[in-house]
Amino acid sequence: MSAGYCVGPTLRRGGPSSVALVSTRPPAETHRKTRADAPDGFFQAEAAGLRWLAQAEPRGGARVVEVVAVGRQHIDLRRLSPAPATPSAAADLGRALATTHAMGAAGFGSPPDGWVGQAWIGRQTQHNEPEESWGRYFAEQRVRPFVRKAVDVGHLDHAAARILDGLCDRISAGRYDDDRPPARIHGDLWAGNVVFTERGAVLIDPAAHGGHGLTDISMLMLFGCPHLEQVLTSYARAAQLDPDWRRLVPLHQLHPLATHTASHGPSYAGRLLEAARALT
Repeated sequence: MSAGYCVGPTLRRGGPSSVALVSTRPPAETHRKTRADAPDGFFQAEAAGLRWLAQAEPRGGARVVEVVAVGRQHIDLRRLSPAPATPSAAADLGRALATTHAMGAAGFGSPPDGWVGQAWIGRQTQHNEPEESWGRYFAEQRVRPFVRKAVDVGHLDHAAARILDGLCDRISAGRYDDDRPPARIHGDLWAGNVVFTERGAVLIDPAAHGGHGLTDISMLMLFGCPHLEQVLTSYARAAQLDPDWRRLVPLHQLHPLATHTASHGPSYAGRLLEAARALT
């Protein structure tokens, strides 16, 4: 999400990790992101997530941009040279994501190893508190808080909120839990956070935590990605997904749709309610 990565213009879509950033012209091989009003731990949390995801690279996991240095108001990253996406690079990304997810996490909702501070998705805070149940973590930490925020700011009406609260009750009770262990997920995987280079795709700007691999995949499906079907086909094969896995996509899209409804306005409320109704 920087000029150096040539992904800045895509932020106009309203991706959840849209943040006002200023480049301060660091050395040519480094890209610096700065935020003058960054809360304590903002860039440190990003660095922790990137390094945690990068632990999967030696095993064939998704490539992650390298953290060079981090401070209270900035993070320095290894500069990337974007290149056109290809079908083979997209297929490689799908397989690599499955490997990263399989690296696992301490629990559903757990933060990156070694990080104990606040969590963010874009400028919005969210909780990273480990749970044994995926449904309880997802409903209570990823969906319900943003539904309430959307109501509070006037972006979602009370009738829609009641439908979503009822769905959250069912999710929290375990209706959609499966036997998959916590996955090591990017957490904000829309196309603007995937940079294709000559060496393949590189992930940037995560909200990394322990979750379900389908959450990353469903966010890519929500906002689009070059050669998306190649990503999905290779991921489904490598992760050994059930043949009917796509029926759960609306479930995993509840989080990004709720965050968007809260932060970007009522234009996303219809999509959020549509996803909820697909599950009833």
